[in-house]
Amino acid sequence: MTERLNVFAVTLAQLNPTVGDIEGNAAKARAARAQAKSDGADLVLFPELFIAGYPPEDLVQKPAFQAACRAAIESLARETADGGPAMLVGTPWVEDGGLYNACALLDGGRIAALRFKCNLPNYGVFDEKRLFARGPAAGPVTVRGVRIGVPICEDIWLEESEDYENVVETLAETGAEIILVPNGSPYARDKNDVRLSVAVARVTESGLPLVYLNQVCGQDELVFDGASFVLNGDLSLAAQLPAFEESITTLRFTRNGEDWRCTGPIAAQPEGDHADYAACVLGLRDYVAKNGFPGVLLGISGGIDSALCAAIAVDALGADQVHGVMLPYRYTAAHSIADAGELAGHLGIRYEVLPIAEAVTGFETILSGIFKNLPPDITEENLQARTRGTLLMAISNKTGLMVVTTGNKSEMSVGYATLYGDMNGGFNPIKDIYKTQVFRLASLRNGWKPDGALGPAGEVIPPDIITRPPTAELRENQTDQDSLPPYDVLDAILERLVEREEPLEAIIAAGFDRETVTRIDHLLNVAEYKRRQAAPGVKVTARNFGRDRRYPITNRFRDKGEPLPAHDETLVSRGSGASIDAFEG
Repeated sequence: MTERLNVFAVTLAQLNPTVGDIEGNAAKARAARAQAKSDGADLVLFPELFIAGYPPEDLVQKPAFQAACRAAIESLARETADGGPAMLVGTPWVEDGGLYNACALLDGGRIAALRFKCNLPNYGVFDEKRLFARGPAAGPVTVRGVRIGVPICEDIWLEESEDYENVVETLAETGAEIILVPNGSPYARDKNDVRLSVAVARVTESGLPLVYLNQVCGQDELVFDGASFVLNGDLSLAAQLPAFEESITTLRFTRNGEDWRCTGPIAAQPEGDHADYAACVLGLRDYVAKNGFPGVLLGISGGIDSALCAAIAVDALGADQVHGVMLPYRYTAAHSIADAGELAGHLGIRYEVLPIAEAVTGFETILSGIFKNLPPDITEENLQARTRGTLLMAISNKTGLMVVTTGNKSEMSVGYATLYGDMNGGFNPIKDIYKTQVFRLASLRNGWKPDGALGPAGEVIPPDIITRPPTAELRENQTDQDSLPPYDVLDAILERLVEREEPLEAIIAAGFDRETVTRIDHLLNVAEYKRRQAAPGVKVTARNFGRDRRYPITNRFRDKGEPLPAHDETLVSRGSGASIDAFEG
């Protein structure tokens, strides 16, 4: 047997594509192949739908887009006539009137083989069944005499069932020697453990080594963390690529009898809060860069949410691309102004103070006739927030800077935010971060920063911002806890309502106060219309608002907090609807 067949070199191109940038993605593929060629690789593996960018959503249905992707694949195929490494490239592909999520093997100057995704995900953030036709569970492709199985992402994720093909089992039965899996797997906390368990199950079934290649990028709300890995047939971890950064790594598989074995670098992986923070940084960085903004603008209140967002923005973009504005009013405490200035100084960003009293008074004067004989209420408080939102958007229009909005998941859940005020903005890096985690991340950032972060090391968020009670400062001596339960209680209830969809009775039985639980559930329901108008933001939990949790705005069903009936009929209350709490804007 020749040396060529005893050693098989695969380059893993863990890259950052941009949806719709077909030429740019193809250029990345060429550069990766050039590096692979210099490394002596036989094959370069790219992530799922790499040429299109993932997920392309309904863009993939445009015939012009489909044709452009195919033309790019054909161009890359012709270039492989140089005798260099073959390429496995993800692309949309139209065949016999069907649109497929495909992987093309490019070798010897031609498209040597095509494999189509068989199992199409239709849950959470995925809706591929409405976009793609289902492909057959095909056998392996051959590269340099080695039989390679190419299941695509979801093809390895589920056990065999009536609606699911065990693609890896089919590949093993038809002679595959190594399994290469291109993926578009979004980040969520602890997702690496889930991916690894899936891969272990497929290796256990097949006895074959498995390469799990994931893209690394931010795409609207989704972040893809890379963290690609390789398992040998004996389930040992052969290689682990870094998370949240691009990596082009060539690995060598060595034949041992009928088996192949790989050894490679094993990069440490961030976990928990460290990984969530890194995801927020990558998500904001790519959103700003890929949409062409010259930088970002945000209101800095002296509170912890805006402080954390400012730190994330500087880590993502660098201090020279971040502009902070303090917009004080009569209720803004002196220490808030001082803390905001100290934060800006630590981060090294451009910072200005623009008092809003004159603008608020002007609005009040204009409205005085309409509001005559009506007592002051939440309207006047929201007017302050909307004045700030208007000014920030004006600066954004003039400078081109994107406004970063700073509401956390606790606020987004219960509607503790003002439409067209503090909810104004183009993107929110902490939209999927509960308030209790905001505190943790702020403390974490003062002693650590992720690899590749552009901000300064050391303490960047003044400790007073972290320790003092949070407040919107829309009235005298206001705190968040005037309107909400303590955040540790609120977030524990919300996690059960949002992530777990637990019945109210189960939450109450777990020890939470009935009145508090029913009130929080009520607020969660009536704030749906606000969340529909909120800026997109990074997804870090298993169930974010928008892509995962999609509820109707017009909805009269309410969980009454009673034991569920022992039958299948849905309980729907027939009341007249819910009132909106006073603090809702």
